[in-house]
Amino acid sequence: MVTLGLRRVEDGVAAKHPALQQYAACQSHAFLKGIGTFLAGSGAAFAVQKLVNRKVPYGLQWSLLLAGAAGSLASYAVTRAETQKCSDFWIYLETGKFPQELAMAGGVSQPADLPSPEDRGSAASLVRKNKYGDIVE
Repeated sequence: MVTLGLRRVEDGVAAKHPALQQYAACQSHAFLKGIGTFLAGSGAAFAVQKLVNRKVPYGLQWSLLLAGAAGSLASYAVTRAETQKCSDFWIYLETGKFPQELAMAGGVSQPADLPSPEDRGSAASLVRKNKYGDIVE
């Protein structure tokens, strides 16, 4: 077992995906950046509302609610963009090509272990089991 952050990953999975640790580090960075954006965005929105509150008075609970909502939206946007960068990085590390190059070359190919559509009739008779003995379709 290989330790990846707080989780343990099987050796076979780690060997099949050697870039797993770089991807996990990228995702951790993206999530931390999102948390930082939430804190900074909420604080900035609250400060702006306090300045506006001198002209248009309203309660503290509304200031906190609007600041939290603004921070959440900013955090979502940043985290989503950073996570997309990590996904593109993962595809690059696994294939050696950027996702845009794969799209231009005719799309992402199917893995070799999946049966083609014409072979699915014969593949239905095959029964696979996972390591726990459950039948996998």
